[in-house]
Amino acid sequence: MASKATLLLAFTLLFATCIARHQQRQQQQNQCQLQNIEALEPIEVIQAEAGVTEIWDAYDQQFQCAGVDFIRHRIQPGGLLLPSYVNTPILAFVERGRGIQGVILPGCPETYEYSQEQQFSGEGGRRGREGNQDRHQKVENLKEGDVVAIPTGTAHWLHNDGNTELVVVVFLDTQNHENQLDENQRRFFLAGNPQAQAQSQQQQQRQPRQQSPQRQRQRQRQGQNAGNIFNGFTPELIAQSFNVDQETAQKLQGQNDQRGHIVNVGQDLQIVRPPQEQQQGRRSPRQQQEGRRSPRQQQQEQQQGRRGGWSNGVEETICSMKFKVNIDNPSQADFVNPQAGSIANLNSFKFPILEHLQLSVERGELRPNAIQSPHWTINAHNLLYVTEGALRVQIVDNQGNLVFDNELREGQVVVIPQNFAVIKRANEQGSRWVSFKTNDNAMIANLAGRVSAISGMPVDVVANAYQLSREEAQQLKFSQRETVLFAPSFSRGQGIRASA
Repeated sequence: MASKATLLLAFTLLFATCIARHQQRQQQQNQCQLQNIEALEPIEVIQAEAGVTEIWDAYDQQFQCAGVDFIRHRIQPGGLLLPSYVNTPILAFVERGRGIQGVILPGCPETYEYSQEQQFSGEGGRRGREGNQDRHQKVENLKEGDVVAIPTGTAHWLHNDGNTELVVVVFLDTQNHENQLDENQRRFFLAGNPQAQAQSQQQQQRQPRQQSPQRQRQRQRQGQNAGNIFNGFTPELIAQSFNVDQETAQKLQGQNDQRGHIVNVGQDLQIVRPPQEQQQGRRSPRQQQEGRRSPRQQQQEQQQGRRGGWSNGVEETICSMKFKVNIDNPSQADFVNPQAGSIANLNSFKFPILEHLQLSVERGELRPNAIQSPHWTINAHNLLYVTEGALRVQIVDNQGNLVFDNELREGQVVVIPQNFAVIKRANEQGSRWVSFKTNDNAMIANLAGRVSAISGMPVDVVANAYQLSREEAQQLKFSQRETVLFAPSFSRGQGIRASA
């Protein structure tokens, strides 16, 4: 009898779990029933001593459809974004400025250290004699155009060591399989009192949209539970864990720290790091050997490695893996048309850690009035962020409805759901953008151009599908000889209609 009751309980739990997952999947699908897409700007600003963090509304239907979140840090010279970790994988893009970033990987050694002679000299002499030689995990020099990948739950910090503002946009994939919490971005600070100066304010002058009710409730909960993770422990246990006194333990809790989440540390932060030129310019023998192989050969070898062909799993450990690539480097470009612009795709073949994160990045530039071929992304959602100029963007859903038809200006974001068709045209000044995609090898299918869905069809299929003569179908297939990026053409009145 007891076994029957146990079996019945197990079936009940299994049934309830299936129903819950089905409802969650159904809810997620309903979020993508978008009738109207809008260009989005930050709705909140969190102020701190040495900078601000601007936050987009994660509960907007576009973000809910894609399962993503987006923020922007503006760090003043000498500012330090306090160490923290997040429950989602992160892709960060350096829009302006320069800085230093540290990513602390669990179990990896502290390979950056001062020599004993350096420790004995100056103010470090006493520490050196005591044997407390400073060492830490490796750090990265950041500059404009760098893409930084940070795995889920990995602690990281960021310092502006330049003379101008450091602007970094951060993309978070809240529906990633490694996020075992809810579909909300949660940042766990290791230091400071993050909410001390977090005066959230709606930017009515820039974005008249109101916060969603869910966002308002989340902000209320955050305000009630402000503080870093040490704040929740008792000072006695912190002191015993670190073998320090109670006063030091209380400082770790940061209860009296009023500086916020970005603090001013000045320009004399003592960090061991390689020179900028050495980190950017010197290549290892393996990289030199790779440079002599064609991209196709490198891609084939990486695919063989994924299938277990020649890889023994030791070629690149997590401790030696690259976390940064400069996507503005001309060598990263995949499509180049001198009269139209260029596009660079950063996927897991070029940047292996992206296979772990299941994300990728696109960097695009269009010359004035140039067009990117209308296309759809086969296997990913796409968050488009304009970094310079403005783009005229049109987005069409599966029913042929125009759900977005507007100019996307610098600093604005729009989400292009998977398979929705999109076309982009730069304004009179040209435009640059960065796109974050929810697949480590996101692929697009073009609608126009030399390699496209239309050009791949037989002429008779095109003629009958669109009720054209055979001559008109041939002209439709072969008149556009460019591949992805189209230079401005006004000879036949081509182009997107001007908006009213």
